[in-house]
Amino acid sequence: MPPGTTPPEWAWRGGFCSVTRTASELSIVAAEASIPPDVKCSAGWRVLSVRGPLDLNMTGVLASLSEPLAGAGINIFSISTYDTDHLLVQEEKLVDAIAALLMAGITVVG
Repeated sequence: MPPGTTPPEWAWRGGFCSVTRTASELSIVAAEASIPPDVKCSAGWRVLSVRGPLDLNMTGVLASLSEPLAGAGINIFSISTYDTDHLLVQEEKLVDAIAALLMAGITVVG
């Protein structure tokens, strides 16, 4: 969306939403079911959230999660918030992503 766009009401529906504005775009990550059919989007992503809150001085959190996923050939879209980090993985890779994290000794809950 153009950077001057006001986030639409549908963006706030659902359990997860991230709105980022830059000089060149307004990017919205929202529940797929909330996105109208005429809106350009990349569908089929699922969210894996790190249990938080995390101390902002911690280092290597995203690296420790993205490394085993990269090793398994799984691309991610990461979003960090004040409290924690979220990794979005494509739905068809979700089972493989969870397996890669478990193999790396990372606990995955529900």
